[in-house]
Amino acid sequence: MIKILFVCHGNICRSTMAQSVMTHIVNHHNLTHCFHIDSAATSREEIGNPPHYGTVNRLRQANIPVIPHNARQMTKTDYKEYDYLIGMDSANIRNMTRIAGGDPEGKIHKLLSFAGSGRDVADPWYTGDFDATYEDVTAGCQGLLSYLQKQGIC
Repeated sequence: MIKILFVCHGNICRSTMAQSVMTHIVNHHNLTHCFHIDSAATSREEIGNPPHYGTVNRLRQANIPVIPHNARQMTKTDYKEYDYLIGMDSANIRNMTRIAGGDPEGKIHKLLSFAGSGRDVADPWYTGDFDATYEDVTAGCQGLLSYLQKQGIC
């Protein structure tokens, strides 16, 4: 089973969106048995809070079930437990690497790198643009699944 942890600053917008989108894509391809998908934050600001209403609304518009989730902070143990730790932007990647105590196994990646881009997924907390975030998250998740399939995983 491949374990994926999506990570953003607060774990209420981008990472929870990615968790729901990736779960939906995996389910659509009948690969649920191959994956464990979760999400976390690099900060403690939103711990315990549910997904942001903008994320919930955008997922509902796309007919993607929202995974029930309460924000939590990434831990050093997560680095050991997950195969892929996927950050939404450069600042998150730096913070994830700090929390993990480095990235000796090369598990930490930026989401849009799987879509052929070095761009950050814009934070809708600041932009208010959940549509653009959804497009980026979807492209990244589709690219991640394609990458994993090319690696012969599942």
